[in-house]
Amino acid sequence: MNKLTFISTALSLGVHNLLRVMYYRIGVKTGLNPVQKIAAQMPSGSFFAHTQKQETVFEPSYQLTAFGWKSYAIGQYPNWFYSPLTGANFTNTSKSWFEIPDFDANVGDIKGIWEASRFDWLLHFVLKHHASHNQAELAQLDQWLNNWCENNSAYLGPNWKCGQEASIRVMHLISALIGLEQLESPSQNVLALIEIHLKRIAPTIDYAIAQDNNHGTSEAAALFIGGSLLNSLNPSKRYKKWSKMGRKWLENRASKLIMADGGFSQYSVNYHRIMLDSYCLSEIIRRKLKLPEFSAFTYSQLHKAADWLFVLTQENGDVPNLGANDGAKLLPVSNTDYRDFRPSVQLASTLFAGQSYYTEAGSYDQPLIFFGLDKIHQPAFVSPNKNKFFKSSGLISAENNKFFIAFKLPVFKFRPSQCDALHLDVWCNGQNILRDGGTYSYNSTAEDLDYFSGPASHNTVQFDGHLQMPRLSRFLFGAWLKPENLNYQKDQFSCGYQDNWGCKHQRNIVLKNKDIVVTDQVSGFKDQAVLRWRLQPGKWELNDKKICNGAISIEIKTDNEVEIVLSSGFESRYYYQKTVLPVLEVKVKQSSTIITVIKDLS
Repeated sequence: MNKLTFISTALSLGVHNLLRVMYYRIGVKTGLNPVQKIAAQMPSGSFFAHTQKQETVFEPSYQLTAFGWKSYAIGQYPNWFYSPLTGANFTNTSKSWFEIPDFDANVGDIKGIWEASRFDWLLHFVLKHHASHNQAELAQLDQWLNNWCENNSAYLGPNWKCGQEASIRVMHLISALIGLEQLESPSQNVLALIEIHLKRIAPTIDYAIAQDNNHGTSEAAALFIGGSLLNSLNPSKRYKKWSKMGRKWLENRASKLIMADGGFSQYSVNYHRIMLDSYCLSEIIRRKLKLPEFSAFTYSQLHKAADWLFVLTQENGDVPNLGANDGAKLLPVSNTDYRDFRPSVQLASTLFAGQSYYTEAGSYDQPLIFFGLDKIHQPAFVSPNKNKFFKSSGLISAENNKFFIAFKLPVFKFRPSQCDALHLDVWCNGQNILRDGGTYSYNSTAEDLDYFSGPASHNTVQFDGHLQMPRLSRFLFGAWLKPENLNYQKDQFSCGYQDNWGCKHQRNIVLKNKDIVVTDQVSGFKDQAVLRWRLQPGKWELNDKKICNGAISIEIKTDNEVEIVLSSGFESRYYYQKTVLPVLEVKVKQSSTIITVIKDLS
């Protein structure tokens, strides 16, 4: 790898961020970081139930669901060190968290280990209690918390390794207090458990901030809501410091990471939801504890972020599978699918736009009910326009009677996680016809990593079999692409780029009432350019240069010799889930213009 590319990429990450990471790593390696000196005794006894001695009848085959889709049976208690993804068990459970390596070949993706310890199930028990009004659910919840504390001694083992994972537990503990109306009089054990987690999060917050991603917003939210709650019940300098630190970074991150058009630094729809949910919970706690408001600019940023997510969210709640996706759903308090983003839009719009964007009653209202918020309807309300040029976050969305499209631009103020430049997501009559491949796993094979984060997993062009940007590490690309010939008009837009190898791709899109015309110009490659259209699973028939499934036809026109084949690929709509889908591949061996006509046949 060219040293100049490496240096320029490092500088693009930000000098302050590099210094924060270096300071953190030196501190941990030398033992100077205060996080290595903390200690605590885990609480035991009653957490949420009204009595400690409540007999509970355990369901013989209780199910947990990982990452919104993978159900697995457990015994009396979850195995906190078992991965439902790989079937492996983590063994180094008595080691200090900072002694545990980031990647363990025997365990595979550590996110599988972390999943049960995110405490999503805690909110599930609260919802069951709402339905039954039976203390048995709370007693079982307490027993699970006791078992977790017994098996996860403070700051030992994999479940203490990540500050964001600790933050998610804090957010779920406090959400449960709200759902059970115990926020004003929580048990001492819940408060102790929150404090133990904040002691882990606070010393490494600078490392989270250096990532310029959801780690910083999540950990800031945990410090703010946890520190504020503790301080409201038992004022102290430490609690006040945590609350103040959380508020500072929440406002800082809203200013820096939420761009002028409302997009988030990770260029990801799901991470956008995680960020927004973190701020929603922070605002809910601020209101309930009657704390001073955040800055006016913070609220303005969050309003724009809510609008951004609304624009991408379809009528059924699904979204284009854009950007990295780790399978997280931060506030699982509605009986909606993982891929239904409407509950988060409804919560964020109610809090930050002064209007509940979905005016009809629906399951997306459940977070409002859970957190005790009133639905808001302004008489003159007009929904945000779905025809948007998100210039800062690099996205164009457009909608007419039949189609919705999302066009991904190579605009990167922050580090890109996928080679998805000029990807086009197409929806017709509510169906995702041309789709993004997703993420699959952060700790997969090199082949899977390059496939899902590379151009083969997107509706774009791949040159000579290489990525659009050189990979510097598992999570870092170099030579970030820049847009060329970027033009935006209503229903017609175009953009191009030249990559590090001199390959050029220019894409022009015209959106009409019954069809979409995409013109791709490719040049500068050595052997071959492949345009891929990743199709909705179903029965597609290819006849010469046209493919059809009965509802949609896609026709290819070129000015040069072309090879058109119907092959297969993979998509991951849920983390660690890999399914097959048909892929139309258009291959050219010389500079060419390729015209694709996508037509609605209904």
